[in-house]
Amino acid sequence: MLEKNCEKILSILRPQDLVLDVGGWACPFNRANYVLDMEPFETRGFYRTFGGKAFQGTAAESFSKASWFTRDICAREPWPFHDKQFDFAICSHTLEDIRDPIGVCQELMRVAKRGYIEVPSVDSELSRGREKPRMPGLSHHRWLVTQYENKLDFVQKYQFMHHHWRFSFPRSYGDSLNEDKRVLTFFWEDKFEANEIVIHGPANQENQIQNMIQTIRPYSSISLGVDRWLRQAGSLAARITSKFQRVLRLK
Repeated sequence: MLEKNCEKILSILRPQDLVLDVGGWACPFNRANYVLDMEPFETRGFYRTFGGKAFQGTAAESFSKASWFTRDICAREPWPFHDKQFDFAICSHTLEDIRDPIGVCQELMRVAKRGYIEVPSVDSELSRGREKPRMPGLSHHRWLVTQYENKLDFVQKYQFMHHHWRFSFPRSYGDSLNEDKRVLTFFWEDKFEANEIVIHGPANQENQIQNMIQTIRPYSSISLGVDRWLRQAGSLAARITSKFQRVLRLK
């Protein structure tokens, strides 16, 4: 979690507030009274295994094994909590990983009065080189998340994004991002909108991602023009080769 927002949350919470951390296994928020995650209590703090922070928030854990609920947060059954049971709910670096972020957002709104969501920014998730030179973002992330006012939109990370530079940012851009630009942070109260953006057809999907790239960090018109010419030339060469092969088969 972004450090300054961790401090902000701690400053606005009252001692009597009941707090839920959803998906907090890798780096639990210590002020949380309850944690909901598919991984068990005994293995919490995964981040420390590769040098990251093990815990966040206060020095002492406010949750215990008894208030750690091990379950799939995307399961169809409602979470084991009452409506608006919690004064505050945290869901940090979880929604981008899971198969049903929309359902999880709905449950967050059901069980909590307000909360905080943090996910990787589009800038970060579409930057190449974090795990492999040509692959944007992290391999286990399923979604690109954008925010407009009180709404979160989720766009699938399509496979074609890994196959051509125009659908992602160079590593140099990702490395240049400061801490604030690497994440999308969202404080909400009572309720918010969460939607999956469904795009039909490869051409429309490619246009959506390329437009996203060009809005944030445009590639030059020369680079795009040369690339377009090369792709058209390659397509023409492939058609000629295919036609020639058919002629040979007929002889």
